[in-house]
Amino acid sequence: MKNYKPKGHPDVSVYLMANEAEAVIDFAKRFLGGQVLRAEERADGTLSHGEIQIGDSVVMISQANEQYPGFPVWLHVYVKDVDATFEQAKAAGAAVIQAPSSSGDGDRRAGLQDSSGNIWWVSTTET
Repeated sequence: MKNYKPKGHPDVSVYLMANEAEAVIDFAKRFLGGQVLRAEERADGTLSHGEIQIGDSVVMISQANEQYPGFPVWLHVYVKDVDATFEQAKAAGAAVIQAPSSSGDGDRRAGLQDSSGNIWWVSTTET
């Protein structure tokens, strides 16, 4: 039987339309160890479709344009060490939204913003 999706892809993936798609990809690589699976360009050289593997998930991304404008989103990512990941994100150029703290729901969480305005919430379960 033919597979209904590419190998290694989850059933649901977020799709970002980013004003600075290449910068978001570089950010995800530097702060979360993201691996580029796919990068297709338009005739003008901008990214028409990209895929980044982050842990067991795939984030799809495209460079925003007039037809498909960019808009920021919130993403939540579980990581092994929220404090170390927070420091990596700052080193990769993130703006701090919230320093790591216990959230009261069993997670230690931090919030960071990339250059396209996306907010990345990173958490490690404390329980």
